[in-house]
Order: sequence, then structure tokens, then C-alpha cells
Amino acid sequence: MDASVSKRNSSAVIDARCVRLNAKAPDAASIAPVIENKLLTGGPGDVVVEIKAAGVNPSDVKAATGLMPYAVFPRTPGRDFAGIVIDGPGEWLGKTVFGTSGDLGIRRDGTHASHLVVEAAALVEKPPSISMDEAAGIGVPFVTAIEGLRRAGMPNAGEYVLVMGVNGKVGQAAVQLATWKGAKVIGVVRKDEPYAGHANAPVEIVNSATTDVARRVLELTDGRGADVVFNTVGDPYFLDAHASLAKGGRQILIAAMGKSVPFNILEFYRGRHTYVGIDTLAFTSVESGELLRDVLPGFAAGKLKPFPISERAVYSLAEAKAAYTAVIGSSRDRILLRSEG
Repeated sequence: MDASVSKRNSSAVIDARCVRLNAKAPDAASIAPVIENKLLTGGPGDVVVEIKAAGVNPSDVKAATGLMPYAVFPRTPGRDFAGIVIDGPGEWLGKTVFGTSGDLGIRRDGTHASHLVVEAAALVEKPPSISMDEAAGIGVPFVTAIEGLRRAGMPNAGEYVLVMGVNGKVGQAAVQLATWKGAKVIGVVRKDEPYAGHANAPVEIVNSATTDVARRVLELTDGRGADVVFNTVGDPYFLDAHASLAKGGRQILIAAMGKSVPFNILEFYRGRHTYVGIDTLAFTSVESGELLRDVLPGFAAGKLKPFPISERAVYSLAEAKAAYTAVIGSSRDRILLRSEG
């Protein structure tokens, strides 16, 4: 058979080293990951990726404590990955790739392991300018930001985008995407601090602890308000976000601390507002890959940049519990696991 034919003759069997969660934990402090070996083999349309680095997200920890009722046990957690394809269709063999998913690590075994079986259609080829560690940190934050702006309508040049929680990883990804498209970005923080991430234009910062957010947004937009509000925090900022919207404005919601908010229906329909809810846990690996490939030109051109990775934020598989503790402790670092040997 010609080497270019994209079907394997036989599948390799890989003895993978995996982080395992064997039962739901009552709280984050009680999460008890163990290291186990598991035999992996890909099916038709799958690849096996030798994982070089894997991102750790708050959802990994929340699923371990039962906050995602559809999470299965036992399983290997982890949604984000970067690595090298070692088995699968010929055109992928040896390529450096990255990706993410809503089902990996939640409803099926995920990325906190030495190897991963995933659909070939989920893979995103890594640009040479991005390291393995950086690629492993792109997934969940950027997919969330991409889908939020896609669903709300990617902002046009000159439109105003207000990002609540601008220094969180999803907030920074939203800033990058919005400024790449030429939008003007206003970021909201809860203390006196500058914007911490990459942007393609200046970002105006509003400290919600000392400033009336909606009033300041109206001042900065000449009374117009924000065309898009990307609310990464949820209900604590809901009313400020609502009051900041322009006519026809859209609010994107991805998180909540409480389940209910006061809702003025009259202002909602008279303002012709749109609310967009985003849950990337509903996305398959293939759907997530499609979203990332859509913005790959931005990474290749340097308009979009991965999050910097600090060595203090990188853990071994054996240190998974410490990595999960760091994430749930609201570390601002992008936390990674690296497979040993």
C-alpha cells in the first residue's frame, strides 16, 4: 500500500502512564489521583499522541468533585494537550500537534497521561513558533473565547468590547481575538492592576472596586456603550454588564457563582439585547479542533499569542494533586503537567 494512503495496516498497542481518578471526591482537598498503567490502541480514524505537555483547567478539578454530574469514574482527567503523533493515518505520523475537548477527561479518558487516543480530525498542527508547553496551554481558554465571540458575532473594527475579568485566561484570550479584529477593548478588574496579557491595541482598564463600571464605559464610548460584553465572571458582574450594553449589544456568559440574577425584561427587549451562554464541555474533540484551526492564522502571524508558561507552574504526572490544588487556588499561572520519560 502506498505510504500516502491515510489508513494504518495495524494499530500499535501503547503502555501508557496515566493519572487516574478512581472515585468522586467530596471536595478539592480530597482529590486522590494515582498513577496507573493502561494499554491504549487507536481505532479507525484515531491517532495516538505521545503527550509532551497537558493543560490543567478548573473544570478538571470541578469534575473530580461531582460538579459535572456526567463525569465518569474511573478516568484519566485532562482536556488540553500538545504532543507528537506516533500512530495513526500516515499523513499525521511524526507531526507536532495540539488540541482540546469538552469530553476528554470528563466523559472519557483524557490528557493527563503519557499518551492519548483521539480522533485525527481533532488535531491542530502546532506552528513552529509555539513551544509544546505553550501549545498545551491554548485549548480551553481560547476555545471558550472563540466560541463566545463567534456566537455573539465577532466584533468589527471600531466596535467596543468590554471584558469582565480581563486578566483571567479566557479574558486575555477574548482581548487578543477582539483586538486582532480591530475592536476597541475595555477591561474590568477588581483591584488596581494593569492588563496582564497580549493585545494588538491598547486596553483601557476599569477598576470595579473604585469605579462605577457602567458610567465609565459610557464615558469611554461617548455614551454609546459596549457592543459586546464578555462576562467571564458571571452574576457578580451581570448588572454592570447589562447597564454597559449599547443598543443591540450582546452579553456573553461563561460562568456563575450564583444561579440567579435580577433581570429587567423591559430594558432587555427595549435595548434589543442578546445574551449568549457558552459551555465548552458540550464540545467534542473534533468540534474544538475546528474552532482552533479557524484562528490558527492569527497564531502563525503573531497576532494571537499563547500564554507564557512559568517553570514554577509545570508539574510532573506524579505531582498531579499539587497541580490541581494550584488551579483551584486561583493561580494566575497557566498550569501544566509534563509526562516523565
